[in-house]
Amino acid sequence: MIDLRTDTVTQPTDGMRAAIASAVVGDEQKGEDPTTAELEGRVADLLGKQAAVFVPSATMANQIALQLWARPGDSVVASADAHLIKSEAGGPAALAGLMLQPISTVDGTFDDIQLTAAIAEGGVETPRTAVVSVENSHSNAGGRVWPLERLDQMLATAAHRGIRVHLDGARLLNAALYRDVPPARIAAGSDSVTLCLSKGLGCPLGALLALPAAAVSDARRVKQRLGGAMRQSGVLAAAGLYALDHHVRRLADDHHRAQRLADILQGTGMVSGRVETNVVLLDTHAIGRTSEALRSQLAAEGVLVSAVPRPGMLRAVTHLDVGDDDIEFAGNVIARTITS
Repeated sequence: MIDLRTDTVTQPTDGMRAAIASAVVGDEQKGEDPTTAELEGRVADLLGKQAAVFVPSATMANQIALQLWARPGDSVVASADAHLIKSEAGGPAALAGLMLQPISTVDGTFDDIQLTAAIAEGGVETPRTAVVSVENSHSNAGGRVWPLERLDQMLATAAHRGIRVHLDGARLLNAALYRDVPPARIAAGSDSVTLCLSKGLGCPLGALLALPAAAVSDARRVKQRLGGAMRQSGVLAAAGLYALDHHVRRLADDHHRAQRLADILQGTGMVSGRVETNVVLLDTHAIGRTSEALRSQLAAEGVLVSAVPRPGMLRAVTHLDVGDDDIEFAGNVIARTITS
């Protein structure tokens, strides 16, 4: 079975398992886990921020950021199919009492003009726009990466309006690789940044929230409130350190394999949009199929793909457990299935 549903299905490599087994640990909640502290420092430096907090998931990191930068009744601007809106179980409303102001987009990005239009104007009867959330790369848009100029313009508009910016950079390292810039370049200008370890980096779980040093104490308090204390988390942080040392450059392999899959399927007319990172969007409407029917057919043939919250769309995601031969097999299976 070739599993292209998502890059979270990866298994820890032998080297990562060895790092986990030999990790030096302490009580993370008390600030006594040296491996966790090392990971937090490494990620803060990588993203150009003063500090970072290790948490169980990128969803928790996003939710902590919202609670830091907004008050109940405020609004959050994000692309309409952002992970924050579609895949976090209503967290902004349930956990922080926030309203969502979605912006409809084609590729998951929006410009300063769209942002300005989304910002609430008026008196006390309107919700205060407190946060803009940027997802980069954008999963449901097919792994698309924000153009740097568009990102900079949006950041400038938010700063001018006094609005905080949170970067949902769960796959930020994929975006940095595609743009050929340091991750800190993309993170510059944002108030907080999420980085996920359990996607392309291949860790079993974990994420980090990078932010100003002055916000760390409040972030740790919210983390505790959400049940995020992990005690001897060094066993998990060790996996993150191993990934930073061994799995960052190899993200290029995932990008190449995603492009190869798109090339195999190009003649079918179902590849939607440009492939920039490790996600290939497949438009089933373009070939007269329903997404659920095609997904079931492919699964029966040994290829797993997943749905995205866009009508008729499926996605195939490459990762470290998928090799070149797997991509050739999957591409041929998909091509054969849709023409049969």
